[in-house]
Amino acid sequence: MKRRGRVLLGLILGVAVLAAFTLAYAATKAPDQDITIESKDVFKQPKKAPVTFSHTKHKEAPCTACHHEFKDGQNVWKEGQEVKKCSACHQFEAKDKVVGLEKAYHDKCQGCHKNLKKEKKKSGPTACNKCHPKKAGEAEEKEEGEKK
Repeated sequence: MKRRGRVLLGLILGVAVLAAFTLAYAATKAPDQDITIESKDVFKQPKKAPVTFSHTKHKEAPCTACHHEFKDGQNVWKEGQEVKKCSACHQFEAKDKVVGLEKAYHDKCQGCHKNLKKEKKKSGPTACNKCHPKKAGEAEEKEEGEKK
């Protein structure tokens, strides 16, 4: 009888561990869909249109290339942890050692793309209009202004 109880307990623990690992893996898997980076809470009147970011195109990069939480100068963020909005730490203006949000985005995105180009590797865009499309209605407004 004791042996059956141990086997049953072992099976239950094994299933629990497998479930925990499955959930942890699912939590770390990058979303397949594109996300729109707007940060409306910081950029009340943005100068440029929001950026569409593809996790799929960036699957080769480690998650910690973008996601971070610094403590004592070290990135302690681990895959599977909650992903906070960038604006949770980065505000419009730099504060203390935390850079402003626009600079943070540009340093991460453009910085990575420029480094890849230097290394002669496949890279993403570095020009403003390649990430920030024209705002909806902006082209039409310009055309109307030229007609007058």
